[in-house]
Amino acid sequence: MKLFIKQFLNKFATNVKHIDINEIEKIIVGLSKIKKNKGRIFFIGVGGSAANATHAVNDFRKIANIECYSPSDNSSELTARVNDEGWNSSYVEYLKVSKLSKNDCIFILSVGGGNKKYKISENIISCIDYAKKIKSKIFGIVGPLGGYAYKKGDNVVKIKAPDELITPFSESFQILLLHLIVSSKELKENMNKWESQK
Repeated sequence: MKLFIKQFLNKFATNVKHIDINEIEKIIVGLSKIKKNKGRIFFIGVGGSAANATHAVNDFRKIANIECYSPSDNSSELTARVNDEGWNSSYVEYLKVSKLSKNDCIFILSVGGGNKKYKISENIISCIDYAKKIKSKIFGIVGPLGGYAYKKGDNVVKIKAPDELITPFSESFQILLLHLIVSSKELKENMNKWESQK
């Protein structure tokens, strides 16, 4: 067991060194422009990435004073749309009702980034296509496969991970990098509670 723990942590530390710092910088600059123009961020994720999207909404609203939302946060609307209209359109219809505009952005959090050929995360793909159509910026943090989000996004960080740990590494790096981004001086306005207790 100790060997597994050490190997997991060592692999994680190794992969931190492969993160594209330039891409993160571009995301921070892009989000600062969204903020300056009073735009909104829509965090898009499924499964564990949906939990990270919820976390991001909290942090970017509370720490950076940016208006943010996530389609997966409203379980009543989401399940009604899935039941009545289908999974593939459930998120994009949320964006349409929210009147996503070119002043806003979507921020994709995904292990695979979506794949049209294999029909994986098609609801994320629909959001990307819609954002492209109305000229909203597309940011993201995705796993090593990159997928549709990496190909079509404006600035997307692609995480490296061992084949046997793609999902846990991808989702762990999402929250690590989201914390990094929201803590940047370009975005941060408010102190976190514990950091302010000095």
